[in-house]
Amino acid sequence: MNKNWVIKAPGDEEIISSLSRELGIERPLSQLLVQRGITNYREAEIFFRPDLSNLHDPFLMKDMDVAIARIRKAVESGEKVLIYGDYDVDGTTAVALVYSFFKDHFREIDYYIPDRYEEGYGISLKGIDYAVQNDFSLVIALDCGIKAVDKIEYARKNEIEFIICDHHNPGERIPDAVAVLDPKQEGCSYPYKELSGCGVGWKLIQAYSIETDLPSDIIFDYLDLVVVSIASDIVPITGENRILAYYGLKKLNENPSTGLKAIKRVSGIENKEIDIEDIVFKIGPRINAAGRMESGKKSVDLLVCDESKDASIISKKINNFNLDRRNVDTEITRQAIEMIRGDAQLRDRNSTVLFNPEWHKGVIGIVASRLLDHYYKPTVILTKSNGLATGSARSVNGFDLYKAIEACSDLLENFGGHKYAAGLTMKVQNLPRFRERFEQIVTETINPEQLIPVVVIDTELYLKEITDKFFRILKQFQPFGPENNSPVFLSENVVDNGYGRPVGSNGEHLKLTLIQEENPFKVFPAIAFHQGQNFSRINKGIPFDICYQLMENEFRGKTTLQIHILDIKFD
Repeated sequence: MNKNWVIKAPGDEEIISSLSRELGIERPLSQLLVQRGITNYREAEIFFRPDLSNLHDPFLMKDMDVAIARIRKAVESGEKVLIYGDYDVDGTTAVALVYSFFKDHFREIDYYIPDRYEEGYGISLKGIDYAVQNDFSLVIALDCGIKAVDKIEYARKNEIEFIICDHHNPGERIPDAVAVLDPKQEGCSYPYKELSGCGVGWKLIQAYSIETDLPSDIIFDYLDLVVVSIASDIVPITGENRILAYYGLKKLNENPSTGLKAIKRVSGIENKEIDIEDIVFKIGPRINAAGRMESGKKSVDLLVCDESKDASIISKKINNFNLDRRNVDTEITRQAIEMIRGDAQLRDRNSTVLFNPEWHKGVIGIVASRLLDHYYKPTVILTKSNGLATGSARSVNGFDLYKAIEACSDLLENFGGHKYAAGLTMKVQNLPRFRERFEQIVTETINPEQLIPVVVIDTELYLKEITDKFFRILKQFQPFGPENNSPVFLSENVVDNGYGRPVGSNGEHLKLTLIQEENPFKVFPAIAFHQGQNFSRINKGIPFDICYQLMENEFRGKTTLQIHILDIKFD
C-alpha cells in the first residue's frame, strides 16, 4: 500500500536555535522539543524531569468535594459500597485501583464488571438490580456513566446513589448522580482534560487521601495500574498523563503489584525494561482478553490479588483467553477480507460496514482495526447480540468518526466513543439504511487524501548525526505515546552495504546494514518489516530514502541501536 510522507513544520527557527544553545543539544533534538510545544529551558526541564509535585489539585475537578463528602459519609455509617467499571483495560484497572484502595476503609465493599454480551458497555439495569438485591447503597462507577441519564434515574428510584468517574465526552444532559467527575464536562475547571478513566479514579483516591491526611506514598503505589490504563486506552501522554505514566512505568518495572507481576511473567517480559509499547502489545491485550472471551471480572480478580500463587493461576487462565482471542480474531478477519474481495461494490466504497450475526462480539474491535490497516477507510464491524446489531468502528487519520456516527444517531439505539474509535448498537433492520447513510456522510466529508495512509515525519536526519549522545537524549523523550509519539526521521539516499538479506518465513521482511555517503564508514543495522518486495532493487545498490524510528534491539543479552524502517521510497 502506497503511503504519503508528510514532514511536520519545524517550528520557529530562533526558538530552535536558542533551545539548542541553552540545553547543549543538537538542532534536530531541539526541533523535536519545539514541535511538542516546548519553547524554553524551564519547559524542557519539566518535560525531561517529570515531577509528582506538578500534579494538579484533585479538588479543582467539578464535584470532587461532593464525591469525597459522600464517600466519607459511607465510611462513617458503614454502608455497603459497590465499585462498578467497564470490562476493558481502562475499566478493570480503574475498578482494581479504587477497590484496592478503599477495601480497608469501607466495612463492606465489592466490585462489579458488566457482562460484555448480556449487558454491553457502561452502567446496566442488571448491574443496578444487583446493587439493589445485595443492599448496596452507594455505587462508584468508573470509566463509564457520563451518558447514563436514564440508568441513573432508575437507580435513584431504587434508592441507589452513584458517584460517576468518567473521561468520555458527555452528552447534552449530565446524569443526576450524587457527583459526576469528568474533566470534559461543562463547567469543570480541572486544567488537564485527557485523563484515562483509571486516571480519574486515581484523582478520587488522591483527593480522599488529602482530605483524610493519609501519606502520599500510599496512592503512588497504584500508579502501575494507572500507566497500564493510559497506554491501553490510547490517551495523550502529555501533561499530567506524562507524569503519571513516567512514575507508573517506574513502579511497573521496579515493584509491580502481585497481579501485574504475574501478567508480566506470562507475557514473557518479566526480565526486561518495560515501556509503553510493551503494555500496548503484551500486557493490555491479556487483561482485555478476559472480558472478550469470558468475563472482565477475571481481570479484576487478578489485579486485586495479593497472593502470588493465586495470581499465577489466574494469569495463566487469562493468557489462555488471549490465545483463544488471537485464533478467533484471525479467523474473523480472514472472513471479513473475503467478504470485501468478493464484492466489487464494497471494494469501491469510501467506508467499510460489515455485519455477520455469528461473529464473536468480543473481538470485533480488533477486526475493525485489522481491516483499517488492510484497506484504510473508516470501518464499522457489527455482529448480533441480544437481538441487536452491535459493533465497533475505527477511523483513518484526520477523519472524525464520532461525528459521522452521530449524524446517523436516529438509526441507532446507542453509541459512544472518540474521534478515531467508537461503539454502536442498532436494530438489525436499520443496518441497510445505516450503511448507506454512513457511506454518504463519509463520501461528502472526507478528504480523498485521508484515504491514503500517512507517515508523519518529525525531521530530516543524516545518519552521521545519530550518535550515542543523540540517542541517550532521545530516550529521555519517553514515555512515548499519543501527542508524544516516538519521533520519525527521514534520511535520503541511503544504500545497503551489501550485507542486507530478506528474512521471515517467506522473505517478507528485510534486515539491512545502511550507509550514507556523508559518512560511508559508519554503518547502521536496520530492520524493515513487510518491505521484502524492495530487496531486488536494494541489492543492486540503488539508493533509496527511508522514514524510520530509532529503537534498541536486545539479542542474547546485548543491546544495540537499530533503525526501524517504516517505509521505503526510490526516486
